[in-house]
Amino acid sequence: MAQSRLRTPHVHRTSPLHGTSLLHRTSPLRRALACASALAGLVALTGCGGTSAANSSGGALKVGVLFPGSLSDDGFMESAYRGYQRAAKKHAGTIAFSKVEQVAPADYEQALVRFATGSDLVISLGGQTDAAVRKVAARFPGVHFAEIGGPADAKPTANIALYDPQQAEAAYLSGAASALLSKKGTVAFVGGAELPAIVNAAQEFANGAKAAAPGVKVLAPQYVGDFNDATKAKQSALADYGAGADVLGQILNLGHKGLAQAATQSGGALLGGPIAHPCSADPAYAGYVETDIGAEIEYAADHLAAGTWKAEAVHFGLTFEQPHNDIVLCGNPPAAVAKKLEELKAKIKSGDITTR
Repeated sequence: MAQSRLRTPHVHRTSPLHGTSLLHRTSPLRRALACASALAGLVALTGCGGTSAANSSGGALKVGVLFPGSLSDDGFMESAYRGYQRAAKKHAGTIAFSKVEQVAPADYEQALVRFATGSDLVISLGGQTDAAVRKVAARFPGVHFAEIGGPADAKPTANIALYDPQQAEAAYLSGAASALLSKKGTVAFVGGAELPAIVNAAQEFANGAKAAAPGVKVLAPQYVGDFNDATKAKQSALADYGAGADVLGQILNLGHKGLAQAATQSGGALLGGPIAHPCSADPAYAGYVETDIGAEIEYAADHLAAGTWKAEAVHFGLTFEQPHNDIVLCGNPPAAVAKKLEELKAKIKSGDITTR
């Protein structure tokens, strides 16, 4: 199936449409056990989940990154990890990177403390880490912290920078595309958890749908409770398809595989993302809304290396100087659909439409 690209050029992208993961897919259980051991004992976090060789550089700046989920989730964490890899390569010899993945919520604080005791900058991924980040940052005022994907309306503190990947903006585009592609005039959104950022994204999905097609019906959003549970996600999707929706938007990680199964079973479709794959990979996908989460790790590392890092709130997406959101439609969508999406993108870039 062909792809119709509604592309805004940006430079921080690596093969966005390939289907092969950049990761060495080791056993999730083995990674989880290794991380648990590192957190419980007095061994370095740099041994958890595989670490950049830059950590052996004694004089380098040090950056520790907390990935609560799997680096091979085909979603938020994997998109972020791609940026981690780019940053580690770019700043090799200058910055020593270390990471930990698949950390249980009860262990967020301990992982952050261990990073903070030996790092110049600590980065956490996901709004689920917000409370732990703020608590640990207060204990280490001399250490920089950056939170990616926290509450969109949160304020930075003296040593916490907040980076907003504009998932709400991506969801707005997803809602618009869903409404324009829907044949039944009914669409729906499925989120991984009822976190503030995801709830906001669900609202913007509805806003985008109604902006593109004022008469469209948007079902109440569903929250699976787990970004990676494909079985529960499938149940939510089947409920939406059963209620009349034929195109779904989503913010899930591995859970989106359940949505694709439901779409195939019900004759519906969904919008993928944040990582786009070839349209031929699965006909259930009507397109992909891309969000380059990893660009924010690069941004933090670039400023740390340059000595210009500061505690600030930065909004990425289409309004950033190098846009990191985009949309790819599969097949040959009507020209009117592509035109409407371009119009909405232009309004977001100009500030006529705001999504936070």
